[in-house]
Amino acid sequence: MQVSVRFFTVLREVTSKKEDTIEFPDEKVTIAAALKALADRYGKPFTDYVYDPNNGNVKGFLQFFINGRSTSATEGLESKLQDGDVLAIVPPVGGG
Repeated sequence: MQVSVRFFTVLREVTSKKEDTIEFPDEKVTIAAALKALADRYGKPFTDYVYDPNNGNVKGFLQFFINGRSTSATEGLESKLQDGDVLAIVPPVGGG
């Protein structure tokens, strides 16, 4: 199973990519599992940006979209990904 992941702002700098593809041998993959795979791939800078060092949870300011649809009103980090999905990791947007 393959999932494309789109990065924005800081994560784009951390990964040096706008998008990456991750492959999973299992077809039962959640956003949480995808984030773990990305943390393994990109190491400490990715982990420090995504996870709270005090409790290990994903930081609350990040938003996740599967194929353009927000997961905040559905299953959140336990939302299931399908082969060919596009996961976007979106930081908070500020204006000024």
